[in-house]
Amino acid sequence: MNILPENPPFLPFRVRRRSGKRQWRGIVAALVLAALPAAAPAQEPLRLAALGDSLTQGYGLPADQGLVPQLQDWLRGAGHDVIVINAGVSGDTTAGGLSRLDWTLADKPDAMIVALGGNDLLRGIDPATSRANLDAILTRLKAEGVPAMLVGLSAPGNYGPDFQQQFAAMFPDLARDHGAALYPDLLSPITQRYAAGESYRELMQDDGLHPSAAGVKAIVAALGPAVGEWLQDTMASAN
Repeated sequence: MNILPENPPFLPFRVRRRSGKRQWRGIVAALVLAALPAAAPAQEPLRLAALGDSLTQGYGLPADQGLVPQLQDWLRGAGHDVIVINAGVSGDTTAGGLSRLDWTLADKPDAMIVALGGNDLLRGIDPATSRANLDAILTRLKAEGVPAMLVGLSAPGNYGPDFQQQFAAMFPDLARDHGAALYPDLLSPITQRYAAGESYRELMQDDGLHPSAAGVKAIVAALGPAVGEWLQDTMASAN
C-alpha cells in the first residue's frame, strides 16, 4: 500500500514552507541564546589531600577499603563534591611527612588533612621533635593558603606521664596556634571500646596496630561528619 499522497506536486511546496519555518525558528532561537548570559563553567571537585602514615595509606587492606577511599565515599554520599588524595606512606614519621610536603603540594590540593605522629609514638621520639615537624608542616600550609585539619592520637602511658602529656598536648596547641581545625583522636572509635572493656578485635588486623576494614569504617563514621563540616565552613569562608 502506498502511504504517499496521490497528488505529489504539492509535496515540494509543503516541504519548502516547512523548511522556511525551520529556518526562521533557527534564527529566532540563535538570537534568544545570544541574549542569554554565558553559562558558568562547571565547578571542579574539591581536592583534599590526606598526609599521613600507614593508617592513612591503608596498610594491609584491599585498595577500596582503606581510610582514603572510605572517607571519599562517605563524603560523596553526604553530598560533598570531593576527591581525596592518598598521601599516606607506611612507616612515615612527622619528619617523613615534612620531607615530602612539596610532593603533596604538587597535587594542588584545596585543603589538607595532616594525620601524622603514630610512628613517632611507636618509636618513642621526643614529642618536642614531633611538635617541631608538625609546626613546620602547618606553617608551610598556611603560607601556601591551604586550609588544614590536624588529626591527633592518644598516647598510652608506656613512656611515662610526661611523654604522654606532651604528646597529647601538641595537637590542640598547634591547631590553635595555626588556626587549623582539630580532630583529637583518629582511633577514638577503637580506643573507646578498649577503655570501656568491650571487644574490639574485629576492628583491628592481626598485627594489633592497624585497623581492619570494619575498623576503618567505624573511624570514618566518626571522622566523616567532622571533615564534612570543616570543608563546608572552609569553602564558605573562601567565597
